[in-house]
Amino acid sequence: MSDLFPGFGERRLATRQAEIFLRIGGSGPPLLLLHGFPQTHSMWHKLAAELCGCFTLVIPDLRGYGLSSCPSNDESNRVYSKRAMGEDFFEIMTSLGYAKFAVAGHDRGGRVAYRMALDSPQRVAALVVLDIVPTLHMWHSFDAGFAMKTYHWLFLAQPNPLPEMLIERAPIAFLDYTLASWTKTKNLSAFDEAALAEYRFHFATPEHVHATCNDYRAGWTYDHKADEADRSLGRRIESPTLAIWGDDGFPSAVEGTLDPWKSWCTDVRGNSVDSGHFVAEENPKDTLDQLMPFLLEYAVE
Repeated sequence: MSDLFPGFGERRLATRQAEIFLRIGGSGPPLLLLHGFPQTHSMWHKLAAELCGCFTLVIPDLRGYGLSSCPSNDESNRVYSKRAMGEDFFEIMTSLGYAKFAVAGHDRGGRVAYRMALDSPQRVAALVVLDIVPTLHMWHSFDAGFAMKTYHWLFLAQPNPLPEMLIERAPIAFLDYTLASWTKTKNLSAFDEAALAEYRFHFATPEHVHATCNDYRAGWTYDHKADEADRSLGRRIESPTLAIWGDDGFPSAVEGTLDPWKSWCTDVRGNSVDSGHFVAEENPKDTLDQLMPFLLEYAVE
């Protein structure tokens, strides 16, 4: 994996509930990059070389993914909530000496990122979300067509052991099918072989299958309720926000793709790129063309 991030260091840092693996490289204002399902931190490798020329990149594996630990879940699913994952990264950024930082997240990482901006707005200088709409909006947007497109939300959130029992019979086949089917080309051509090997290696283990299912169970329960609570209190994301989505990604199925973020954010902009769900790997150039001006304006020391 070091070949995908030349010149980067690696660390393993303990938080109150997990042990987090991360890579650090570059110089300049701090930028936290959070991956999504069913991947690891390696999904950022096509953007890292350019970003690290302007920013100090902190690129971890979420708890339950990659080389980070898989803590035992609790009845409320808080252990795998986006709030708990965000707490990991607040602790880590504090330990690295960063009181305030920008954060960009794809997929589940995007949900962690916007939860961080809601919970501790004074610490998030800028927010970038890649190919998502807010969790509350997702659950309230399901019709028959959207449910078919995003079947995994319903499948992975089912009680243990149903999804684990089915996935563990053929985890690599499930992973490859999932990755390919969420791209615009409907194949694996967008993924570097070394990154793909990383995704396969970690997802194939039962503890990671279980942890990622717990992530989605938290989405249906704890995360859903946290968003409902914020909406009822009228809380909004105060950090300047950029939304990027694939024109064939999941948000493209939601009418008025940027509108959900406008209802959650005080300052948001965004646009699509020619891509499926995995914008950072399918179309890194256009993704960077949107990312860089925004981050150069809003990321701070």
